[in-house]
Amino acid sequence: MEGTKPVNKKLAAALSGGAVLVLALTGCSSDDGNEKLDAWAKEVCDAVQPQAKKIAAANAAIQKETSDNSTPEEVQNADSKAFQDMSDAYKAIGTAVNKAGAPDVENGEQKLTNAVKELNGISASYASLKEQVDALDTEDQAKFADGLKGIATELDKLSKSGNDALNELEEGEVGEAMARQASCRTATAPASAAES
Repeated sequence: MEGTKPVNKKLAAALSGGAVLVLALTGCSSDDGNEKLDAWAKEVCDAVQPQAKKIAAANAAIQKETSDNSTPEEVQNADSKAFQDMSDAYKAIGTAVNKAGAPDVENGEQKLTNAVKELNGISASYASLKEQVDALDTEDQAKFADGLKGIATELDKLSKSGNDALNELEEGEVGEAMARQASCRTATAPASAAES
């Protein structure tokens, strides 16, 4: 099974780079809260938290298949499920952000539209990766390793691109309001764990 090991390691490294970027919330907590904005942030953070856990669990599943002596079938099954879970989670986050409506800040409506579009795009990208991994030939070790390499490259691109609209949504007052929410603070925890 050695053939797939380095490739799957690359896959896991690419994944941990981007999986929880959506939750890389910045902004220091300040006392002068904006009630409307705080209510918006709480709604979003509470909805995001279970999805963040789902993303972290999917990330961990791929990492596990990397460290075990897994067969191509096991790698394929784990990766397929992980990509599906991530696709679902990003879609759910997009829905939650959309449902919360525009934050009470300048250009809030535009920021909301951009962020939701981006989240749905990330969801679609993971759905596409799932289809690709499902289509890999597990009978042919070399072909399977090559296919995984291609997926790892796409995953790497996915983790480096995007999130601009999310970062824009979370800057300034919105980021501060989110930083005040306990559910957002716990939601960011898996991000640092994924780096190890």
